[in-house]
Amino acid sequence: MQKHHAYIGFGSNLGDRLSNCRNAIGALGALPFCSLLKTSSFYETAPVGLVEQPPFINGVVLLETAEDARWLLRQMLEIEKTFGRIRTLKWGPRSIDLDLLFFDDQIIDTPGLSVPHPSLHERRFVLEPLNEVAPDLRHPSLGKSVADLLHDLRDGDQRVEVLKIR
Repeated sequence: MQKHHAYIGFGSNLGDRLSNCRNAIGALGALPFCSLLKTSSFYETAPVGLVEQPPFINGVVLLETAEDARWLLRQMLEIEKTFGRIRTLKWGPRSIDLDLLFFDDQIIDTPGLSVPHPSLHERRFVLEPLNEVAPDLRHPSLGKSVADLLHDLRDGDQRVEVLKIR
């Protein structure tokens, strides 16, 4: 059985943000045919897009799975639904948000699933925790490591603060 490495970004800015994130990480680790390998620190970040909302707690996990990316995405959407995620407003507040950032070195572009995540290289709130988990991971279409992508962001792009909470 082939094992895949999936990097998943998580975030919450409604309710008990830390608890939401911790519980979502637990739900990901409890998925069948999956093992949680690494979890980043939690980062408090300013919202992007719709800025008139509470700050987020963000981070990244590395999950090993025997299933494919489409299956994993369905499970992630189910977890979001379980935590009360309702998709009404783009970039709006959410109890939990799970994004499939990378799936091995695959490039997937189908309706409903784009991997690598199309804007991860522009988002400090994704790159900071991803750099903590996998600095040498290479973006398959940009050809740069996560550390290089983070370095390429201009100083001052998006406030990110590390919370010393595990």
